Amino acid sequence: MEEATTRQRIVDALREAPATPRELSKRLGVPTNVVYDHVRHVAKSLDTADEQLLVAPPTCKDCGFSGFDDPLAAPSRCPECKCERLTEPELVIESA
Repeated sequence: MEEATTRQRIVDALREAPATPRELSKRLGVPTNVVYDHVRHVAKSLDTADEQLLVAPPTCKDCGFSGFDDPLAAPSRCPECKCERLTEPELVIESA
């Protein structure tokens, strides 16, 4: 039996429950930046399926800003207040 690819393991995990890239990184044993790369591809491949990747964007813990240009990025600080205390995006796959 073939072992699932990293992308398939990400999809399976996100079908089960929402997770942040860091949580997926720990669960799958791959670096967080690799998770971000794979999630972008997963989002594109799901566009043609009956499922979609939903992303709750990062949020600044000080001012509450959540209007980041790319919700699938790992921003280093808030563009509004320059705070570095940010939540990670939360990802989940749901049926369309």
